[in-house]
Amino acid sequence: MRIGMIGLGRMGGNIARRLQRSGHQPVVFDRNPDAVAELALEGFEPADSLEEIKKKLGTEAIFWVMLPAGEPTEKTIQILRTIAEPGDVIIDGGNSFYKDDIRRAKLLADKGIHYIDVGTSGGVWGLERGYCMMIGGPKEAVDHLDPIFDALAPGIGTIPRTPNRMEHEGEDARAEKGYIHAGPAGAGHFVKMVHNGIEYGLMQAYAEGFDILKSKQSSKLPEDERYVLNLTDIAEVWRRGSVISSWLLDLTAAALAKDQMLSQFSGRVADSGEGRWTVEAAMEEAVPAVVLTAALFARYRSRVEHTFADQVLSAMRFGFGGHVEIPQ
Repeated sequence: MRIGMIGLGRMGGNIARRLQRSGHQPVVFDRNPDAVAELALEGFEPADSLEEIKKKLGTEAIFWVMLPAGEPTEKTIQILRTIAEPGDVIIDGGNSFYKDDIRRAKLLADKGIHYIDVGTSGGVWGLERGYCMMIGGPKEAVDHLDPIFDALAPGIGTIPRTPNRMEHEGEDARAEKGYIHAGPAGAGHFVKMVHNGIEYGLMQAYAEGFDILKSKQSSKLPEDERYVLNLTDIAEVWRRGSVISSWLLDLTAAALAKDQMLSQFSGRVADSGEGRWTVEAAMEEAVPAVVLTAALFARYRSRVEHTFADQVLSAMRFGFGGHVEIPQ
């Protein structure tokens, strides 16, 4: 399938590359001409404007917007609304707020344009590992684009199959491949939002645990209760058969193996906004979210005073997403 890829950053460029590997034909555009030129050298068809993308795609055009949430995405979709024709599809694969998706879907539907929100997880590793996708939008449009989502997804791979899967009505068989149609407009980004909220909590638990391990040598403790623990070894042994093994732990182990003190990381931990949105949703639904809220507030605190736990968080964020929180 031919598809316009708009935004060629850490994830957008690799999404285009993975699609091309599967035989799809991305037409690529970015405000930075160097990013377009780089992919053009790899054999991609370049475009120098959104209008040119539409011209090259023709009727029933597919536009995939992969830009930062907020103004960059909003402005781009507004422009596409004036360019697109009935039957065209606009996909937002970034981290937009799900209520914005609901609003956009209504505006675009008035012109006969399909809007699909794709919560995309995979970070800088997605090119090789594939992307986990949570998709919202009209079923007919999502099903039409299934070849694209199937190409981007990780596939079943070597993960053991879950017992009793597909024995209940309404289950999506594509979940085993790493993507689902979560529901109508906004549902994809809502599921991804909660995914990132959970991510905050998991990361915070690892970070605090390693801080406790590191601090066991503190002079505040009785001398016979002090241990100088090898954090690299502990992270590695936990990766091997432990109940708390995970990709986040893999990334932590790799960072500690390079530098057990994580001195290259500032510990001033940013948040993408999705943690805040998850807590807001919990409040709207009157659902207690104690761990997720505490993890969010810990990131706010990290910008005032830093701990080793915050450096562990920074190391994980750099590991999976290339987020730079390195001391200047």
